[in-house]
Amino acid sequence: MKDFNYWKKLHESEQLQEFNTDNVGLLWLKTKSIIRTELIAEFVEQNKLQLKETASGKQFVELFNLLRKNPKKSHGILDDYIKDKSKKQLTALDTEQLVSELFKLKHFEWGDYQNDLNKLLVSRYVKVYKSYDQLLSKFEKEIHPLVQAYVLNSWYNHWSSILIEHIFKSHKSVLPTVGQIKSVDFFINDIPFDLKVTYLPSEYIKEKRNEKGYPVELTYLKAKAKEANILFDKKAKPSDIYYEITEKLKNKNDKFSNGVLQKLKDEKLEILKEAQVNPQILSKWLYENQSAPRFGSENRMFLVLVDTNDFSNSWKLKRDLQLLKPTIFKYLDNFDYTPDSAKKLEVKFNFPKNSANKYASLADVIFIVK
Repeated sequence: MKDFNYWKKLHESEQLQEFNTDNVGLLWLKTKSIIRTELIAEFVEQNKLQLKETASGKQFVELFNLLRKNPKKSHGILDDYIKDKSKKQLTALDTEQLVSELFKLKHFEWGDYQNDLNKLLVSRYVKVYKSYDQLLSKFEKEIHPLVQAYVLNSWYNHWSSILIEHIFKSHKSVLPTVGQIKSVDFFINDIPFDLKVTYLPSEYIKEKRNEKGYPVELTYLKAKAKEANILFDKKAKPSDIYYEITEKLKNKNDKFSNGVLQKLKDEKLEILKEAQVNPQILSKWLYENQSAPRFGSENRMFLVLVDTNDFSNSWKLKRDLQLLKPTIFKYLDNFDYTPDSAKKLEVKFNFPKNSANKYASLADVIFIVK
């Protein structure tokens, strides 16, 4: 029997496919969205329901069992309540002020520590320096800037994501989750989605270049730098060498240098256009190349940001309301999938890649291209 525990077990084990097509499973997710003490109390009072339980976990079970007796009616009252609460949440956020704050960040670079700052600090400093004084000397010029950059970049990612979620949740076809649900940010036409904001991954570009028989970008740039008599620090990190050569090519600004840069740009644009034509290839790649600690097989709406003038500046598009809102709204205006027709959005993938572990999720990609 598909009771409360059946859906709870599926959700906790991230076996989420059945939620896409089962009306009662969808009801379980929506009910979970309001499982916070103040929300439950308000919801049951407004709808003249009575709960015997007082602990929120037990109230979740009791409320779900009440609502599942008439799923159609229950979806209606839950939707109305969630929309009303969402309107209040949306008006509480001053988006213009938030955008102004986000514009204060002028540089965005994770460096070597994006996934684990603690691991980097331990391996680079804690286990290296026996001398207290030597370790202390590293704070001002090395450790403090590392930690500051990490905090600022994390801050930017968090609040720009809030801004982008706000755009989605303000559209009429989107039902937000007023409380947090693992693996669900909102519903579009009753299809649950988790929002993922990203860029066109450098590794994806690298793979596609290889498939097309194009040389590795850095190898190509080194060869062209030699032809142009451009000197560079061969002992530097690959990312620093890449930056040095491209900047020196820009500075030369002659026909040869501009041609090298244009060729690389054209090849990237070719890969981007192919992804736009067939976004499921990119969706599958993103699922299969996610990090193991953050693995998820939930439905995903990928928002891919691309500044075609300079791919490295794509992070700035997270705060570009003039570009974000009309593009997202246009997509949502034309979103005509329902739980019955969403099979077209299905992406099948393996994780880890090339393993026997098979998954199927619903996913789509919205490209924000400047």
